[in-house]
Parts: sequence; C-alpha cells; structure tokens
Amino acid sequence: MHVVIMGCGRVGSTLAQSLESRGHSVAVIDQDADAFRRLSPDFAGITVTGAGFDGEVLRQAGIERADAFAAVSSGDNSNIISARLARETFGVSRVAARIYDQRRAQVYERLGIPTVATVRWTADRMLRHLVPEGNVEIFRDPTSTVSIVEVPVHKDWIGRPLRGLEEAAGARVAYLIRFGIGTLPTGSTAVQEGDQVFMLVTDDIVASATSVAGSPPEGAH
Repeated sequence: MHVVIMGCGRVGSTLAQSLESRGHSVAVIDQDADAFRRLSPDFAGITVTGAGFDGEVLRQAGIERADAFAAVSSGDNSNIISARLARETFGVSRVAARIYDQRRAQVYERLGIPTVATVRWTADRMLRHLVPEGNVEIFRDPTSTVSIVEVPVHKDWIGRPLRGLEEAAGARVAYLIRFGIGTLPTGSTAVQEGDQVFMLVTDDIVASATSVAGSPPEGAH
C-alpha cells in the first residue's frame, strides 16, 4: 500500500514509522519542515512541506496512487477538509481523520469519513484505569452507539456453551481472552475458568447484559 499522512506530530510520525516497518510506502505532509525531525534517520518515505488540503501538495505526496490517507494534524478543520479532498476528489478509498471535537466527529462519521475523537478516546481510557470497577469499556464506535465492554461472568457459566450466555444476555460476545490470548468464539465455544468475556452492547442493554452474565444461568444449582 501507499499511504499519505497529513501531520508529522507524535501521532503522524509514529504512524509513518509503523506503516513503513510493515513494508508499506509512506508520504508525510506537514506545513513545518522541522516537524520531519520526528521521523527516524532511516525513514525512506516521502516528506512534503505544505498544507494537506492543497491539491498540488497532495499530488507531490502521491495521492493519485494512494491506497489510504490519514489526517492527523492538530487542526480539526484542516483534517476534515483534507480527508474529504482525498476521498471525494482523488478517490482514495480508505480515509480517516483525527478530530478533537466529539460532536464534529459524529457529524463527519455520518458523512462516511471514519474519525478518531481524540478527547473522548483518551478520557475513556483514563477512566478505565482510574475507576476499574463494574464493566470495563474497551471500545466505543465514533457515533457513540455501540461499545465493547468486559463483563464479569458468574462461575456457574463455566462449562456451558457461550451461545447460551449470548441468548440469555441478549448481546453478542465480540471476543474472549483465554490464557492471555485473544480468541474469536465459534458455535461450539464453551466458557472456561479464567476466561475474560467482552460483549458488543448498546447503552440501553449494557446493564442488563452485565447483570445476566454476572448471575447464575437459569436452572443452575
């Protein structure tokens, strides 16, 4: 893949290095040429000084052959303008933008541009470390509709089919962590001792799903 990144701050430079280490070609755009010092000396990609919403600057970065575009500068307006330009003018299929304003992120998500709402993302994860009791939210989609939460499972579910827990809780299990390794459940998966169970939920069912998982199944003795 060829990936164009707008913004060479800590996020952009880290993303560029990660992509290049995976064998992808990378171009990084930033209005401040000094920002490219954040890239490692052995970075082999393209660096372009200029605004990421300037069509000529994007062309210099290889936008016309790009498979993906990431807008991760410090400005919401710049990020969303450049993301829309990459998708709508240059036809880049995979586009994502970092947005600080959560309300804006929800609007742009509805326009079909995946966003990372930085403040909400950081606050949620800080909360997980500070107040770990109850169900732990691992992920929330940018529209704030669906989340993945870790639910404590009552010991009487051990040995029972996971699908039984899903049916009782009215929620899907997204994945398990078993023996420290993430595992996707199948139709024959049964709950084992020590499993960490992560469910896909909406806000209106999270309390009931957590309650069901933390209680003995019906008919258990």
